[in-house]
Amino acid sequence: MLIYHGSGMVVQYPEIRVDRFTKDFSWGFYCTNNIQQATRWAKRHRSIKETPLVNFYEYIPNVSLNIKEFPEMTEEWLDFIVSCRSGKSHPYDIVEGPMADDQIWTYIEDFISTKITRTAFWELAKFQKPTHQISFHTINALLCLKFVQAKEV
Repeated sequence: MLIYHGSGMVVQYPEIRVDRFTKDFSWGFYCTNNIQQATRWAKRHRSIKETPLVNFYEYIPNVSLNIKEFPEMTEEWLDFIVSCRSGKSHPYDIVEGPMADDQIWTYIEDFISTKITRTAFWELAKFQKPTHQISFHTINALLCLKFVQAKEV
């Protein structure tokens, strides 16, 4: 199965980088099965020094890894994202599920800060169409990826 990572560089050897901000599924190497989403990620890197690129990987699942899948936005998914975005870690090698895009993330921030209730979050979120993300959180998880190519977008 092909998956994609948008960047400002060729990423032949993916790595996990700890940044000051955590993402939906905590720190990890993030990809998607949606090439349009990867293209949007890549175009965020447009600058004089960087060229927007989509990196292609063959993803070969390893069933011995600890994998968490969220087929859709659920209460468990929301609680997991809130926990990860709060800086808490998790035991998973790979996490896959819907991505909290800018609009959904705004609703999550409002929920975290108690500006809206859980019920209000779901009322607002039901009109959104989240995209896909898969994140790799350990060295063994990264070994499931085989670099194929990078294309300028």
